[in-house]
Amino acid sequence: MNQAIANLASEADRAEALQLQLEAGETIVELDPKVIHGSFVKDRLDGFTDPKFIELREGLKTSEQIIPVLVRPHPDIKGEYQLAFGHRRVEALRQLGRKVKAIVRNLSDEDLILAQGKENTDRADLSFIEKALFALRLDQQGVRRQVIMDALTITSKGVLSGMISLASSLPTELIEAIGSAPSIGRPRWETFAQLLADPSHESTWRELIRQEQFHALSSDARFERTLKSVAVRKEKVSDEQIIKTGEGRKIATAQSSKRAVKLTIPTKHTGEFAQFLLRKLPDIYEEFAASAANTTSDNE
Repeated sequence: MNQAIANLASEADRAEALQLQLEAGETIVELDPKVIHGSFVKDRLDGFTDPKFIELREGLKTSEQIIPVLVRPHPDIKGEYQLAFGHRRVEALRQLGRKVKAIVRNLSDEDLILAQGKENTDRADLSFIEKALFALRLDQQGVRRQVIMDALTITSKGVLSGMISLASSLPTELIEAIGSAPSIGRPRWETFAQLLADPSHESTWRELIRQEQFHALSSDARFERTLKSVAVRKEKVSDEQIIKTGEGRKIATAQSSKRAVKLTIPTKHTGEFAQFLLRKLPDIYEEFAASAANTTSDNE
C-alpha cells in the first residue's frame, strides 16, 4: 500500500513537471519508435525482460502514455532522435506497435546525462551496481566527475571514486549476467570483488553463467549463487604451491584440498615434461611404496 501511494505521488510530481514544461512552451510530438535511439551510455542491466517492464507494457495496452519521454535530435543521424530518459516506455510502445509521445529538446552530452540520471534518481529504481557501472561508463567516456556526481545525486567525491573503482574491479560480463541485483548493496559487492580478485575463480563463474538454469533465477538469486560458488571453491582449495626448477623457472602448480591434490603443468613450454611425468608416475609410486614399506619395517 505504501509503495502504491509513493508511486501515485511520483506520477503526480512528474505530471506537474510536465505541466510546467508545457507552460514554458515545450510541445509534445509523436514519434515512430524506429527513429528513437538509446542514450550513448547504458544505465540499466535488466533490459526488457524483468517483471517491472512486463507490468509497464501490460499497463500501456489498456491506457494512454501519460508521461512523455525526453529526446534530443540525434547528433549523427539526421531526422532521428536520441533518448535522455524513457527507454522502457519506448520499448514497450515499440512492442505494442504504437507511437511514442516525446518532448524534443536540444541537449548537450552533459545535459542528456543529467536528465537521464535525474529521472532514475527521482524514480529511485537503479540498484547499487547499476549506479556503479553507469558511473564507470560515464567516467570511461571522459565525462567530468562533477557531472557524474550531479547525475547520480552523489555529494562525496570519495563515494563516487569508490563506486567507480569497485565496478572496474568486477568483470563486466559477470555483472551483466547477474543483472541489477536490486537487494544487494555495496558491502556485499565489495566482498564479492575481493573473492574475484583471485584469478583462479574465473573458470568457476564462467562455467556458471553458461548454464540455462542460472539465467532462470532472479537477479538477486544469481548474485547469491555466484557468490556461494566462488566462496565454496575458496574454502576447498588451499594456497597455490608453485613448483620451480633449481634455476627458478616455474614448471607446475599444485593445489591441495581434503579430497585431492591437483597438479597443473603448462603444456606450452613443458608439454614434453608432462608426458614424461605421466609415463613415470607408476615407477614413482612403486618407489614411494617401497620406501614406505622400509620405513615401517625399521620402526617395528
